Amino acid sequence: MTDQVTHESQAWTGEVAAQRDGFTLLPEVEALRASGETARVATPFGHEATMFSRYADVRELHGDPSRFRLDGVGAPPALIAAGRDNAEFRRRQAGNLLGQDPPDHTRLRRMLTGEFTVKRMKRLVPRVEEIVTEHLDAMEQAGRAELVTDFALPVPSMVICELLGVPYDDRDDFTERSALSLDSTISAPERMRLADESRAYMTSLVDRHRADPGEDLLGMLIREHSDDVTDDELIGIGNLLLVAGHETTSNMLSLGTLALLEHPDQLARVRDDPSAVDGAVEELLRWLTVVHGGFPRAVVEDTTIGGHPVAAGELVISSLAAANRDPEAVDDGDRLDISRAPAPHLAFGHGIHHCLGAPLARIEMRVAFPALLNRFPDLHLAGEPEFRHRTLIYGLHRLPLAW
Repeated sequence: MTDQVTHESQAWTGEVAAQRDGFTLLPEVEALRASGETARVATPFGHEATMFSRYADVRELHGDPSRFRLDGVGAPPALIAAGRDNAEFRRRQAGNLLGQDPPDHTRLRRMLTGEFTVKRMKRLVPRVEEIVTEHLDAMEQAGRAELVTDFALPVPSMVICELLGVPYDDRDDFTERSALSLDSTISAPERMRLADESRAYMTSLVDRHRADPGEDLLGMLIREHSDDVTDDELIGIGNLLLVAGHETTSNMLSLGTLALLEHPDQLARVRDDPSAVDGAVEELLRWLTVVHGGFPRAVVEDTTIGGHPVAAGELVISSLAAANRDPEAVDDGDRLDISRAPAPHLAFGHGIHHCLGAPLARIEMRVAFPALLNRFPDLHLAGEPEFRHRTLIYGLHRLPLAW
């Protein structure tokens, strides 16, 4: 943030990762969006940024990498204070599509896009159905379940492990690291330790695939693009897909199940009407928006967003959770309604950084929700759900269920 910019109002000073109470946006965040004002927020990485929360403003911010660049953001202050510099930070950003812009982003995304087309992902449906059935069988045998650990987390974890070429036996270690690293309250040294461990693990995995490329995604990249992709980029791609591939869908499955339990008429439609499932998934994506906000972007030149002046060098960020309920974009957006006409949403971002794995996430949810609800038609809470507060990806720590 430069000292050259002053905004009309700073209505709320808080954290990007602390915008909700249960399924409800904090009143301060709703007021911010309603007024169209900006807010000064702290990102989980230690930067300060100006947050925009209206749908149109967020869409503009995400849609113009020529003015708002992810790769213009330097190392977080806390990491610099802990001994990391900008050069090391940039090296570790290699391959992380959420930290890059053209031309590197264009080159890497082109390598991956063919593997994540809707057509390619549909080929995975039988395997996703098998994985879902295996976990439902285990739940039924146990007689009750803690949905996060018994279903919501292992299903997408197994899918992304098989797709990427990660040994499933390594799941416990990487899921624990990713969950901790997404906690906005951990210290900079602890975040560095987790990042180092994740990088060391993925480095060993890339080395194995270099020696013996398989038919999985990492193997494909090495076989077909060996001269065009560096080991640092392979490590970054692998870590991004591994974390994003299970954390987002996992929390959608657990939060979505709880949301449907709280709306039994809508749960019944998802359970009993196959034609309602696709619309329900899109509405849950919009209403839950498990990724609170986008990553901070650096303003390239003096400009405006929604009438607010922002200066070159300033950091800006979005509230995806608030934008997806903006009454200017969707009528009565605070209400979950799986029967509403398709409403635009930014749950997968927008523009060139629109989530690469969106087709896979949709398939997993379209399979998992009706399968779960049909297997256990009397599904109900067996204890208090525990929300994950102050994390980069919103979700639940636990969701005890019985039937």
